[in-house]
Amino acid sequence: MSPDNPSPTPPPDEFPSDGPRGLMARFRNYFLTGLIVTGPVAITLYLTWWFVTWVDGLVRPFVPSAYRPETYLPFGVPGSGLVVAVIALTLLGFLTANLIGRTLVDLGERLLGRIPAVRAIYRGLKQVFETLFSGNGSSFRRVGLVEFPSPGMWSIVLISQSPSANIAASLPGQEEHISVFLPCSPNPTTGFFFYVPKSKIIEVEMSTEDAATLIMSAGVVQPGAGDAKSMAALAGVANAARIANSASTLQPKPAPAKVE
Repeated sequence: MSPDNPSPTPPPDEFPSDGPRGLMARFRNYFLTGLIVTGPVAITLYLTWWFVTWVDGLVRPFVPSAYRPETYLPFGVPGSGLVVAVIALTLLGFLTANLIGRTLVDLGERLLGRIPAVRAIYRGLKQVFETLFSGNGSSFRRVGLVEFPSPGMWSIVLISQSPSANIAASLPGQEEHISVFLPCSPNPTTGFFFYVPKSKIIEVEMSTEDAATLIMSAGVVQPGAGDAKSMAALAGVANAARIANSASTLQPKPAPAKVE
């Protein structure tokens, strides 16, 4: 090559990538790929193991040693307490379904109802369990959007039931209110409970499982993200509701009559 026409220097991206920077990039990509693959599996197995161990620790003291697998085996059997708990709860439900079991349950409820400190706790927990685990109830099976914590900001809520008569009478205005629960991210077991007018709730075509996934991932995992039309329609409904709410609050009030 003549000195008058030297060879052009290749741009930085044309250099071979087998240097230290290329090796570190490959190492990072492989590490992140392995983390993505094993992370959910490891956390799922850990939570499952923790739950099984927790149930075993609660149930095993009530099981006689003659019926424990570790009595006859040189090692313990994880999950034996969980199996006993499932069988015992199923048997208890079967016995409660007949007349004798129902009578015993009513007797126990009357005894608990006479203890002032325990009565309120028991009644509240019983109503919560009947609402959540009953197949006929509709609480927390619908998902909605409310404008919270400020105008223009929308939060996902789980729709519950209408307030009782005495609470509804104390709420301002004539519009019907609905109780909702707003889970916090990333722990959906904590959040805010409040009453909101029914017209302020935008019901969303989303299951509670998808809503929990969206909240726990802080928006990283978008259920149904492949359906762009439904997401666009949801955004349009939320924007229309915001415009309608702002228009109702910004309507000019009639000027007072001039007194001469």
